[in-house]
Amino acid sequence: MSKNVLVLADVRDGELRNVTLECLAAGTTAAEGGTITVAVFGSNGKDLVEKLAHFGADQVLLVTNSELDQYSTDAFFQAFKAVIDKVNPDVILTGHTAVGRDVSPRIAARLDIGMVSDCTAVALTEGRLTFTRPIYAGKAFVKKAFKEGAVLATLRPNNIPALEKDTGLSATVEELTVELPADSIRTLVKELVRKASEGVDLSEARIIVSGGRGVKSSEGFKPLQELADVLGAAVGASRGACDADYCDYALQIGQTGKVVTPDLYIACGISGAIQHLAGMSNSKVIVAINKDPEASIFSVADYGIVGDLFEVVPMLTEEFKKLLAES
Repeated sequence: MSKNVLVLADVRDGELRNVTLECLAAGTTAAEGGTITVAVFGSNGKDLVEKLAHFGADQVLLVTNSELDQYSTDAFFQAFKAVIDKVNPDVILTGHTAVGRDVSPRIAARLDIGMVSDCTAVALTEGRLTFTRPIYAGKAFVKKAFKEGAVLATLRPNNIPALEKDTGLSATVEELTVELPADSIRTLVKELVRKASEGVDLSEARIIVSGGRGVKSSEGFKPLQELADVLGAAVGASRGACDADYCDYALQIGQTGKVVTPDLYIACGISGAIQHLAGMSNSKVIVAINKDPEASIFSVADYGIVGDLFEVVPMLTEEFKKLLAES
């Protein structure tokens, strides 16, 4: 039975985040031949229509209020609810990002619809739409299905492959005017200060080079950054490194930080505390570098290097430079 699917586009600095394309792929499964509508908030939405169409959107709904250029809970909630009222979707998908995690529970509560968060897979099982999500800090996975009514789900980035780009596809475009009364917006974003390093988005990075207490200081992150620059990777950190003031908490990966699932995770000087493993253990390939051969991180690593990270990481950097120069 075909369904109407609504995807909330996640836009940062005028660019689509990859998780939106992953939501489109999941939406293709959920729609069962139905219509996939993408809602784009902000004044630059028109520039994103073509890309959305090429990755599976049938219809793009533009809400071009300039108040939506920067995320605020009140404004996005009102705009999102207006879009849902118009589209009347059977399935609503967003990324499990800062935006999706914040606005989705409010929408689900207000509309009294079922919600499942942090999904890593979407499938049709015996004719029913099922969502897979981790439980117990990633130690197990559970499949959820809903008996009736609309469903809202947030999808963890880097878990559902985007569809192949098809430049022959097009989408219908419609603009929606949403009233956002000033007295209904209780918060105002006056300035956006980025504390994390510029470059690859940590939550969507395909490769992450991460450091723990073993880096010993903020200076100890320099060789990790050099390796990351060569690989086009993002730099992350354990909570121990953040608590020691070696780096900003914006880089923290773990149960109380960001949850990541890159293709390659290189852990440098990280012991492998359970809180950290909860944030990265689902990475496709894990490489651990640690002086302690008994470190817990080796229990989840696909490849382990016992040695001083300050010797090993520069060697890896040089070898990758050679390999990339030859390719």
